[in-house]
Amino acid sequence: MHPRPLAPPPLGLLIGYLADLTLGDPRRWHPVAGFGRAAQHAEQLTYSDRRAAGVIHVGALVGSTIVLAALADRCARDHPAVRTALTAAATWAVLGGRSLRAEARAVAEHLEHDDLAAARIQITHLVGRNPETLDAAEIARAGVESIAENTSDAVVGPLFWGALAGLPGLLGYRVINTLDAMIGHRNERYLRFGWAAARLDDLANLLPSRLTAGVVIAIAPAFGGRPADALRVVRRDAGRHPSPNAGPVEAAFAGALGVRLGGVNTYGDTVQDRGTLGEGPRPRIPDIGRAALLSAAVSGVVATLAVAVAATLSRVGRQSGQ
Repeated sequence: MHPRPLAPPPLGLLIGYLADLTLGDPRRWHPVAGFGRAAQHAEQLTYSDRRAAGVIHVGALVGSTIVLAALADRCARDHPAVRTALTAAATWAVLGGRSLRAEARAVAEHLEHDDLAAARIQITHLVGRNPETLDAAEIARAGVESIAENTSDAVVGPLFWGALAGLPGLLGYRVINTLDAMIGHRNERYLRFGWAAARLDDLANLLPSRLTAGVVIAIAPAFGGRPADALRVVRRDAGRHPSPNAGPVEAAFAGALGVRLGGVNTYGDTVQDRGTLGEGPRPRIPDIGRAALLSAAVSGVVATLAVAVAATLSRVGRQSGQ
């Protein structure tokens, strides 16, 4: 019997993380953007205002991605260097930590120069809120909240599933998250068709979001907070957020940074109350930079854990004759 594929190559995860840390997203031919275009074409064939149609759409795209990734991983099982290179490339492609922090810092720079118009345009790269309703304080809040949520979605989630499932985990997670961003919104077109994408994304992020919150709580002293205070905010306020996964992450950031997040957001014609998270003052411009530094620290801790988990799984696999 031919041995099964090895556990996720830890060196591949590390190289991919370092590539994102130093290079950021690929400037051209980004694979995630390419998948988005393919998903739009597929939607023209599968769309119907029914949940069942959305299940078929999401199932086909997610399932085919995971199967192809697993096949690629299996084909490279006798070539460790190739598997490592594939994992590194996939990790780099699906992570978005450096780009997230760069976008946030650009928002802060516009606000520091009192260029509200430019800041409103820049914040649309991070959030889907109506920018015309945002003043400088609301843009600062949106920036901190986006950094918090996307630290989980764009860094911790991919590393979590990559450490456990390698190439299929990395690509499968990113496809799920991308589909949620594309069709998971509760507008008239996607209320039913996007239901499967939104629920699958909730499930995929259930554990990564809690890991993100836990790491934020643990390193809160490095950012002027106390773990006990951050934990209290999470326990008390996370449930006020309409998202089961963004709530704990944003509450943890609020507690660690000593700020108050949440409030009323406007998305097109939809107004949504996100509740109140934390008990400090509203974020100010410097808090965007503090949140970006906290995001970078969380990313580094989780990357270290992911590499350690992958190394442990590889060692266990070798010992069991995998």
